[in-house]
Amino acid sequence: MSIKIQLPMGTKHTDEELAFIREMGVSFSNLNVMPDEATYENVMAVMERYAKYDIAVSDLACPPLQKNASIILGKPNRDVEIDKFIDFIELAAKVKVPIVSVAWQPNGIFRTGVAARPHTRGGRSAYADLKEIEARPVSNDREYGMEEIWGNFHYFLEKVIPVCEENGVRLALHPNDPPVKSLGGVASLIYNTETYRKAFALAKESPALGMKLCVGCWLEGGNQFGNLMQDIRTFCEQDKVLVVHFRNVSSTLPYFEETLSEDGYANMYEIMKQFVACGYQGYMSIDHAFKGYPEMGGMLGACAYPTGHMKGLLHAAEIETRWQNKV
Repeated sequence: MSIKIQLPMGTKHTDEELAFIREMGVSFSNLNVMPDEATYENVMAVMERYAKYDIAVSDLACPPLQKNASIILGKPNRDVEIDKFIDFIELAAKVKVPIVSVAWQPNGIFRTGVAARPHTRGGRSAYADLKEIEARPVSNDREYGMEEIWGNFHYFLEKVIPVCEENGVRLALHPNDPPVKSLGGVASLIYNTETYRKAFALAKESPALGMKLCVGCWLEGGNQFGNLMQDIRTFCEQDKVLVVHFRNVSSTLPYFEETLSEDGYANMYEIMKQFVACGYQGYMSIDHAFKGYPEMGGMLGACAYPTGHMKGLLHAAEIETRWQNKV
């Protein structure tokens, strides 16, 4: 397979879990480490252990840095936090991991809850009701407007892009989720195709800034986000797509449930064929899974079926594309 299948992973997986991941045919990890784990010795030890199970680390993320409120909101200590982010970029380079995750979401992903809903086959999955989300009070000390948020992003880019370029590391920028203009009183940075273009222009089209193309976010926003099929082609041609999150939802905003790939409103096979047809050769994961059951492997067990289904779609898409190219 030319597209590389990955799973989001941490540092504490047991040998049995790593063996299970290998048996799934997953060869790559989006490795999430906490700040106290973000040392060369610790990360190398994890990578060497994973390598025994034929799992390589494709990209690194540190959740408190990836969605850092001080950086995003321009707090007085943002330079201290940006220096930590720069240290993390340099760590990625030192351990030879070429991608670092970033998401301009100081309050994380907004969801109404996690529950069994009409489109989840009885499974507990995340869902969002925009009316409920918009009725919430501000999430921080005050409201933060669009100009201020973009100014803070520009400040961040000026500090980190040169470091990325010097170290051969690329940033994978995730959209705001849900993709609306403001969440919790904070203006969103990335909520449609045009804002991605604005971000790349602000980075002076440096190859150091790329994207996590979250299919789920495109589908949540629908036409308000952009033309997904066209955007896949455009951003793949521009080498902006570093990681793909392959996720379906029940409907567009103002309400959606996160579903199995085959249960949402989008034809995920057609979307997969578009990635293959466009020659995408980066990383892809299912993004979110149902909450799962402890006795069935918890979250890792819940990832198994949708990952296998995604791999099946990819395998079929590659066969169909090769056949079409021969005709």
